[in-house]
Amino acid sequence: MFPGINGFHWTVGHVIFLGAFFAVLTIIGTTLVRAWLRTRKDLAANRVEALRWAADFGDLSPSERACRHAMTETARGRVCNNRFDCRVCETHPKLVVLEAEREAGPAEGEIFGLEFPTDRLYHRGHTWAKTEPGGEVIVGLDALAERLAGKPDGVELPQPGERLVVNGTAWKMRKLGTEIRVLSPVEGEVLETGGPSAGWYLKIKPDSSAGDAHLLRGAEVRPWVMRELERLQLAFAPTASLADGGVLSEDLSKNVPRDEWELACGEMFLNP
Repeated sequence: MFPGINGFHWTVGHVIFLGAFFAVLTIIGTTLVRAWLRTRKDLAANRVEALRWAADFGDLSPSERACRHAMTETARGRVCNNRFDCRVCETHPKLVVLEAEREAGPAEGEIFGLEFPTDRLYHRGHTWAKTEPGGEVIVGLDALAERLAGKPDGVELPQPGERLVVNGTAWKMRKLGTEIRVLSPVEGEVLETGGPSAGWYLKIKPDSSAGDAHLLRGAEVRPWVMRELERLQLAFAPTASLADGGVLSEDLSKNVPRDEWELACGEMFLNP
């Protein structure tokens, strides 16, 4: 069947067969090379994002690195040393048990006029993640982040097929000449993109082994939001007062000094 074998004679059939055979080999080889190059690119990008987050986390003050369990008063004064990644924290599971034993109050869907639906999980960088029936995860900005950023002047979203890592860049927003880097709450492949008008930004196919222990949920959301509101109160007082049950402005960038707003964005979105 192949040249060089005793008894082989060239025929039209042989030419057609060998042409098809080598065409298939070429396609397979090209596909493998492309897959290898893409994997190599993803690994390099993930490494860059991990290094960037490690540097940014190191720039946060101890108060900004407060452990989630410190905010629920289960472990008062505790500071996170795991880059907000409870998945690698040996103490986190024990503190979860303690909180369950304390009979924490029920989750609340509205906090000071801000909607924080209880059907989703929340990232410390003010994004939320909601798992759909098919397993995909929808990602968006929480209500505090929407009030802080207002309507962005521009949004840079990843392309479908791109991979995201936890605490890496999910997308970027531009407002008043300032770039805001929004961190990803989950790890996986981007399936679809939305935007501000859609009420969500990304649909992601999550990695099955990634886990979500690092995300806030249930009754622990309220103390975290209250702490974040206090930080904004201190940053903006008295121009964006939250006293007496007041509600944050729809677009804080219009009501506060530019330098204060930029500083608050850096703190809230974990872009020190």
